[in-house]
Amino acid sequence: MGRVTQRRRVIRIRDGAVGTRPDTLVAEEPLEIRLNGKPLAITMRTPGDDFALAAGFLVSEGVLGAAEDLANIVYCAGATDDGSNTYNVVDVRLAPGVPVPDVGLERNVYTTSSCGLCGKASLEAVRTTARWPVADGPSPLRLEPALLAELPGRLREAQRVFDRTGGLHGAALFTADGELLDVMEDVGRHNAVDKLVGRALREGLLPLSGTILLVSGRASFELAQKAAMAGIPVLAAVSAPSSLAVDLAVETGMTLIGFLRGASMNVYAGEERVVLD
Repeated sequence: MGRVTQRRRVIRIRDGAVGTRPDTLVAEEPLEIRLNGKPLAITMRTPGDDFALAAGFLVSEGVLGAAEDLANIVYCAGATDDGSNTYNVVDVRLAPGVPVPDVGLERNVYTTSSCGLCGKASLEAVRTTARWPVADGPSPLRLEPALLAELPGRLREAQRVFDRTGGLHGAALFTADGELLDVMEDVGRHNAVDKLVGRALREGLLPLSGTILLVSGRASFELAQKAAMAGIPVLAAVSAPSSLAVDLAVETGMTLIGFLRGASMNVYAGEERVVLD
């Protein structure tokens, strides 16, 4: 819905002067994702693009792979005792014939935050469940460092809510030529990526082969996993990757770039896609 920002009164101290003023903050609220009516997960997110967030989350969990897998997504009325709709609960209905994962006490999903997988078990889980091996894309990418250096600025220019709050992560999809395809913002970097992937799923664009995913923070295993599950061959971050994210990139054939700041960057995996003179 439209609750992206909220206003709060703050005491502002600047060079010894004290005053009060209203401040614009990014909104953070829980979103419960239900699958065929049963609770599946709760994530803290910035309200907005909730259906895309839920769809992208299920792509990363290996449940959805095409728009045809999805019957519909609705907000759940009666989410509170008085029957009101908080717009903080969504129910995802799968199309007939799409396997429903176990959503009991132990969820049959593949994110580190939910199932406790670690190390080699995590890498194997993603490798065996990814529908589109990123190493087998339709055509090999060849990326110039000068083009990659321009992408953080393009992402920053597209972050409209960040300009007002300074408190949002951004994620953007680019073509191999640096064209901005889509951008999402959220208080959680993983949510921003889920929103990108979810919108691509609903528009029938998966797999996202031939694209570059840029995130405004660090590159964790979870973000590398989401990129791999969506068929994205290149993940770039303005900050550091984790060791497990690098291991996953190597395992899946993904290109992983960190510390992308100006003309400087570190290529941690998949250097064959970067033009190195």
